Amino acid sequence: MKPYLFLALIVLVTPTSYGQHTSSAKPAYVLVDKFDPTRDAAKDIQAAIAEAKKGQKRVILDVGGEWCIWCHRLDSLFQRNKDLDEYMHKKFVVVKVNFSKENQNAKVLSRYPKIPGYPHLFVLDNNGKLLHSQDTGELEEGKGHSREKVFAFLRKWTPPSARE
Repeated sequence: MKPYLFLALIVLVTPTSYGQHTSSAKPAYVLVDKFDPTRDAAKDIQAAIAEAKKGQKRVILDVGGEWCIWCHRLDSLFQRNKDLDEYMHKKFVVVKVNFSKENQNAKVLSRYPKIPGYPHLFVLDNNGKLLHSQDTGELEEGKGHSREKVFAFLRKWTPPSARE
């Protein structure tokens, strides 16, 4: 009886591919939702463009850093307004691109217009072509960002095929 018990134990702990589906498909897109100086922004942007093509979306590059109070204020606007956050992620693929003393992403950001302040938003089509450069100072109201102005910005740049 012991040999059968030993064999059963081996079967339980031995990795097997029986019944497992193997796929050569690329892994799902991973949202870049933190300003991280160690990330490869060029690769993140390319992955976002590929994801945008799949879903007929546009890409928003959110350029800033963890040091930036206005970046955190913009993030908190989306955290407080779930409908705004859901709309943005339904219509756009969003990539946070770090700009800090540790990594200014100078090579990647040199492809786009000069940034006057942070956070800054770039809207790309799903081929990576720049459609718009947005100074978020224009979206501010008081000590934060205006929900209405940000929503209007998103609606304006929503792809025509995704408009309701």
